[in-house]
Amino acid sequence: RQSKERQEANSSEDAPPTTQNFIIPKKEIHTVPDMGKWKRSQAYADYIGFILTLNEGVKGKKLSFEYKVSEAIEKLVALLNTLDRWIDETPPVDQPSRFGNKAYRTWYAKLDQEAENLVATVVPTNLAAAVPEVAVYLKESVGNSTRIDYGTGHEAAFAAFLCCLCKIGVLRVDDQIAIVFKVFNRYLEVMRKLQKTYRMEPAGSQGVWGLDDFQFLPFIWGSSQLIDHPYLEPRHFVDEKAVNENHKDYMFLECILFITEMKTGPFAEHSNQLWNISAVPSWSKVNQGLIRMYKAECLEKFPVIQHFKFGSLLPIHPVMSSC
Repeated sequence: RQSKERQEANSSEDAPPTTQNFIIPKKEIHTVPDMGKWKRSQAYADYIGFILTLNEGVKGKKLSFEYKVSEAIEKLVALLNTLDRWIDETPPVDQPSRFGNKAYRTWYAKLDQEAENLVATVVPTNLAAAVPEVAVYLKESVGNSTRIDYGTGHEAAFAAFLCCLCKIGVLRVDDQIAIVFKVFNRYLEVMRKLQKTYRMEPAGSQGVWGLDDFQFLPFIWGSSQLIDHPYLEPRHFVDEKAVNENHKDYMFLECILFITEMKTGPFAEHSNQLWNISAVPSWSKVNQGLIRMYKAECLEKFPVIQHFKFGSLLPIHPVMSSC
């Protein structure tokens, strides 16, 4: 019987079960002691597994690397292009306070209204039942419309959105590189435009002690891209010339460029953690350290995870053991 169950478990990864009961994801982590439930959950195991699989997939590859672009990937990029166009159509308003432009709320209201329609353009009709569940993660991934802020919890929601699309079979194993290089990279561009246009506050920023005010994942995947690079070493990312010459090939350097555009003063002062990382001898050590840091600083922090939502695709129940 065990082996039959195992076979079923394996085959279900290839073809999602048609009997799946999709549900609207909701918050389950209400107090600090609930964090134990999260760390033992199937959602946590699947989420971190997804991040690490993509980390392995992009190892040693430039953004210009030739990879397959499926129809689902094209549709996701088109969805992100729509969000980008809405920013152009919703200019910032004149207001006394410098940060948190209220026009963001107008932009967000449009996404809130259209999210399911957008997701339906990516998901085939035989999986239409999954759309309301998956769309929640898209809405959670662009920032908070009350506080007009954005941070790593929102970024995690976008990764969860992509993870759900993998779980229902819309994205497949051979989409891995395109998920990071094409979809996630486009997502980053749109988020940076949102941050600049509406002057969004960083959510739960640790100031100079955090890695970055807004993102974390592109540093993980970006450092994986640089593993075994013939000449670029971690010490080079604080060198303006090296960044300017190579940022189009590597997400990590693109992040550094964005930070230096947005912040003034010495790099060691405004981005102390990154400055420290530049002293690490190899990219593989940087990569391993960032994964540990991501778990500790983002995935194991109550202020971040209290906002995470759980449904049928990323469930709160404990990990099912395979035997």
